[in-house]
Amino acid sequence: MKITVTSNDVAKKAGVSQSTVSRVINNYPYIRSDTKQKVLQAIEEMGFTPDEVARSLTKRKTATIGLIVGDISNSFFAETAKIIISEARKRGFDVILSDTDHEKENLKKSIDMLVGKRVEGIIIGSVERTEEEVDRLYESETPVVLFNTRMEDSLCDYFVLDNNRGAKMAMDYLFRKNHQRIGFISPPAKYSTLYERMEGYKQALTEQGIEYDPGLLYNDTIEPEEIKKYLKNILSPPHPATAVFAASDQIAVTVLEQCKRMNIRVPEDLAVIGFDDIHLSSNPFIDLTTISQKHKMMSLSAVERLIELIKTKEKAPQHVQEIMEPELVERGTT
Repeated sequence: MKITVTSNDVAKKAGVSQSTVSRVINNYPYIRSDTKQKVLQAIEEMGFTPDEVARSLTKRKTATIGLIVGDISNSFFAETAKIIISEARKRGFDVILSDTDHEKENLKKSIDMLVGKRVEGIIIGSVERTEEEVDRLYESETPVVLFNTRMEDSLCDYFVLDNNRGAKMAMDYLFRKNHQRIGFISPPAKYSTLYERMEGYKQALTEQGIEYDPGLLYNDTIEPEEIKKYLKNILSPPHPATAVFAASDQIAVTVLEQCKRMNIRVPEDLAVIGFDDIHLSSNPFIDLTTISQKHKMMSLSAVERLIELIKTKEKAPQHVQEIMEPELVERGTT
């Protein structure tokens, strides 16, 4: 349980009045620099955000929730953010969106910023498998719900897809198409989604009696030139790959782009399957076979659960940690 620290506690530590603390927090102009520094240092040492001071001065609801995503330029996050914002507004809540660019330090800054703006709860769509900042947020009794991601040994509510099953579903489909040499492309597997998809890929090979070949695995930053090198490598004789499983549709689109530039025919020379089923995947010029993770249902569930937690004003007695079933969507790239 987090210990509540009041503005009076900060004032005592800094050796100033409570009103001085309030002035510093609100950027009042006429404060001596050394006094301001003492207050800011006390705030930092006591480990709380400006909102914790504000909360000790006034108790008000903001009808605002926070949404943290890893990369808003990623179509999956753009589409889910739109759903979350729309559904929250229907329920009388505004949404403050923050993009971490998949950086741990930015996640901390995002959380601190949202708490400082006194949001009533936070939805997080991208967090590593272990993350102290989110644990700290949960322990502070701030309502928090994860979607598309979950943490190991965490009590946070979440809504995710069965990513391991989804990966096996993609691989089993390729096996039925008589593919044996199948590449897998993913960024580093620091998120539960990517880790579970990679494990599903490896387990599917084992269950099929196919030896895992590390040379077919790409597990690094997704840069077009690096993907081009990878494709050249896995398509080289004497045992070229015949299919590629991308850990996301965004990555699969990059693969398709490089195939076009390299005059690799899809699906004749190389079958490509993605994961997510973003809107772009159904475009007839893309026509990507993929695994759907039902992101509309996931996003809606996250909003409904967060608002339920906010309205109960305390942690609900039952945790909601829901794993949704994937679905194969067959299109032209396989």
